[in-house]
Amino acid sequence: MRVAVMSDIHGFSLALETVIADLERQGPLDAVVVAGDLCEVGPAPAEVLDLLRSRSEPCTVLQGNTDRDLVQVATEGWGRGSVRFALDQIGDEGVAYLAGLAFSHRITPPGGGSPADDLLVVHANPRNLDDKLDPAMSDRELREILGDVRAAAIAFGHIHIAYTRRVGDTLLADVSAVGNPKDGDLRCKYGLFTWDAANRSWDVELRRLDYPLDATAAQIRSCALPDPEQTLAKLLRASY
Repeated sequence: MRVAVMSDIHGFSLALETVIADLERQGPLDAVVVAGDLCEVGPAPAEVLDLLRSRSEPCTVLQGNTDRDLVQVATEGWGRGSVRFALDQIGDEGVAYLAGLAFSHRITPPGGGSPADDLLVVHANPRNLDDKLDPAMSDRELREILGDVRAAAIAFGHIHIAYTRRVGDTLLADVSAVGNPKDGDLRCKYGLFTWDAANRSWDVELRRLDYPLDATAAQIRSCALPDPEQTLAKLLRASY
């Protein structure tokens, strides 16, 4: 069984197209899961939603913290900067789509038992959309956030830093970001998970793809994003 997990597109549609093209080269895949943060920051939030919803092979899409926040802002009727831009672009239909996204998704492999053999996909962690599973944390600190969740592997994004690590019997895999990585490596990233039936474990390859930078820069400068040069500078910095 092979499962692709991507996260944190953040309105960068050309980066998403780059990942989708690689998915087609890597196929066939049993499932594709998108771990949230779809729209806010980049120049093409509506195009991102269109790409995800129009795939000939449907993918499971989860909610991230910025997706939740966009829904809240739309409900309250305010918003400025890139938040306002994203809301104006996706409209009421897009907001409704974000509001309806699930928090998590479990995949039980063939011959595996749930929950012990599952691949669990979340945005930030298995309990909420905000607390970070930071690679600098100790095992104890990570366990405090993970709680009593059971899974063979947990895939997530949120902090845009690609890493893998084992905490007890569980593989943690931050698949970083499709749209705006923050680990000093300006490449589009996602995770390709493979179930090893013989060893009853999940393996992961963190895929790194050349970023469509020139085309994205032109897209940023030609859209109605406020302060497009700042958006581009943050993208180029690829760090916090």
